[in-house]
Amino acid sequence: MDVQFHENSAQAKVATLHVESAETVHILHPNQIVAFQGKPNQREDGLMKLPNMYRKKRLIQSRITGPAEVLVGLPEGYNMTVIPIAEGDDLLYEFKHVLFYTEGVTFTSHLQSMKNTIITQDLIKMQFSGSGTIGILTAGPVYPMALSPEKPLYVDAQCLIAYPKQANLRLCVYGNTLASQHMNYQWELTGQGQVLVQPCKPDRKLDEHMQTDGLLRRIAREVLPFGGIFIK
Repeated sequence: MDVQFHENSAQAKVATLHVESAETVHILHPNQIVAFQGKPNQREDGLMKLPNMYRKKRLIQSRITGPAEVLVGLPEGYNMTVIPIAEGDDLLYEFKHVLFYTEGVTFTSHLQSMKNTIITQDLIKMQFSGSGTIGILTAGPVYPMALSPEKPLYVDAQCLIAYPKQANLRLCVYGNTLASQHMNYQWELTGQGQVLVQPCKPDRKLDEHMQTDGLLRRIAREVLPFGGIFIK
């Protein structure tokens, strides 16, 4: 699958997913689909599995089979990064960042410790494997940073997107007293491989699909006809 990015304005962006005839893509935020070119029966919406509903704060996902083109809108201030997945990949992601994944990509769940769950507000991390690509939404472009077994890497807890499963993590602050009193919690990471970070901290006022919404409101908006129009 080929992804083409389009600069729409200084703030908003769109991307076109070119889905080939032998490909299938699962879009976890169907409301971000701006336009679709293909046969109507090539889009099938269905209920997510219950654990994914909890993690994504969504009920519905779309399955698009090719050949088709899908124009996807990106929320203001957010970027989409396309990441190839191969057998043996060991990065752990927050599922809320995932916009789409292609057929052939599988994922397994990893429980965080209670302390890490409280800080990150996320109980489960996801590991992707198989063969294909995923698209993730982040506040700003994604930057890879190499880990060292001896020299710790400190990353703002709100900016860490993915890290190797075998990495050693510890929540901390660093620097002198003044520095440690005026910083967010940091992940201290050591190990092998690389981590992915976003340079901007998420803005809680961004689009609703990145925020928590009431269950009854989500059900009404996503299941009822025209619910997304009339229920805000």
